[in-house]
Amino acid sequence: MPPLAERCITIAAARMHNRWASASRNFRGLAAKSACRGRGRGATLAPMKSPPVSAISVKGLTKRFGALDVLRGIDFAAADGEVIAIIGSSGSGKSTLLRCINLLEIPDAGEVIIGGETIGMTRLRDGSQRPADRAQVDRMRQSLGMVFQSFNLWSHLTVLENVTEAPVHVQKRPKAEVTQEARALLAKVGIAEKADQYPAQISGGQQQRAAIARALAMRPRVMLFDEPTSALDPELVGEVLRVIRALAEEGRTMLLVTHEMGFAREVANRVIFLHHGVIEEDGPPDQVFGHPKSERCRQFLSSQLRA
Repeated sequence: MPPLAERCITIAAARMHNRWASASRNFRGLAAKSACRGRGRGATLAPMKSPPVSAISVKGLTKRFGALDVLRGIDFAAADGEVIAIIGSSGSGKSTLLRCINLLEIPDAGEVIIGGETIGMTRLRDGSQRPADRAQVDRMRQSLGMVFQSFNLWSHLTVLENVTEAPVHVQKRPKAEVTQEARALLAKVGIAEKADQYPAQISGGQQQRAAIARALAMRPRVMLFDEPTSALDPELVGEVLRVIRALAEEGRTMLLVTHEMGFAREVANRVIFLHHGVIEEDGPPDQVFGHPKSERCRQFLSSQLRA
């Protein structure tokens, strides 16, 4: 290229750069004035706030048992402090959803995200998937307190030992500290005097309250309740529901699978209705129970009232 042409290009580029720099300074000045307008002198731009991280969320979750599609693309998120009741007829996928969240069942597709961290999965040649990092799964499960239908207490350990076992041996916390906290949790659920008894020596309702204390002892971010009263005699249901209600009032994040419709309406601040593995209804209790949009949800609630 001739020297004169090179100089012309250089001069043009310099002029363009100067114009860009001037425009950039003017834009920043206008932005600052706009941000500070009405705030007085010396105001500074407020930092951008990141959106809050959900306590737990699932995206596109699917699960199949043989030819049966149990979960078909489930999407929802629970904020910290939110109590979500999950309702639906038997076989709708409620328990499977909870078991997929803590990976007691491995979902066929989709994501489980706890506190902003996605549980990594590896796709296998046959199309199924498995956790990519077992250590991550073990760590993430400590953020989830699971309470099952059938208590699942260790029969050879006392109630107190059932509560202290995982914090001491999994979380490696000092035994004296864990024991003190465990006794406080047993008092909280109303069975402090049963600490040294074995599961076979206490009632079903007391066993379930011990199971709740055991889950709380891990200091979980989210509590998962899988029909916690379904295995109890009717006269024992109330004592377990009172404990769950107290936890909700504390602001704990909870996913509660239940057939207790009145309790769900009273305690939850959000209700999800599952039908054939799909979320048919999702909203505040007054909307879902009082004015459901889904015809299937209306039919389900009508059948529950007749029962």
